[in-house]
Amino acid sequence: FIGYFIIRSIAKRKELPLEEPALGDLVTNIMIGVILGGRLGYILFYGLSDYLKHPLEIFALWHGGMSFHGGAIGTFIAVWLFCRKRGIPFLRLADTAIPAVPVGLALGRLGNFINAELWGRPSGMPWAMVFPTDPQGLPRHPSQLYEFGLEGGLLFLILWFFSRRPSPDGATFGLFLVCYGAFRFFAEFFRNPDVQLGLVLGPLSMGQVLCLPMVAIGGALLVWAYRKKSVPALS
Repeated sequence: FIGYFIIRSIAKRKELPLEEPALGDLVTNIMIGVILGGRLGYILFYGLSDYLKHPLEIFALWHGGMSFHGGAIGTFIAVWLFCRKRGIPFLRLADTAIPAVPVGLALGRLGNFINAELWGRPSGMPWAMVFPTDPQGLPRHPSQLYEFGLEGGLLFLILWFFSRRPSPDGATFGLFLVCYGAFRFFAEFFRNPDVQLGLVLGPLSMGQVLCLPMVAIGGALLVWAYRKKSVPALS
């Protein structure tokens, strides 16, 4: 719902025809894309073999299990379908909506912290915490707060101020992919790997592996956008 007002504000600045009921439909599409994509992404990336053995668990959302990368793919598909139906350029709408994403990420990481889940690796730092859900009872990095600050607060500020300047279609979207991928990749060094997977590629976790194509695609999109030199004027 916070994203609704952020998207509406940026759409007015970019003179994008996105008034009601179209804006409400867009937010609804995004919510559906996040939930379906997040769940399917978790199943495919983090526990496919277990879910194949117990397929009814796929529908047990109350047991947890959502993936950001899956949610992102689901959202992109939902926005693309919306753009196709409404005749709106996908990259222009993606640039308009993407600054709202870090708000959801920040609240999600705050929820992880409150639930004492997805905690960090053991640490001897003064701010290390013992989480009540940790059976080992070890002081650990509060990695949820690291991600809250990087993927939420810092990323929002970067995208918000960048979106206020003239930029070619796709640039803000590309910047999001690069920054989120880099921030998540860094924060994962402090986060405990998923128990069912551990480290999957040398010292890298599944989250870090999934971030690598994000950074590559985002960087390529930024280069492509600025080579086009199609910079829309802002009102």
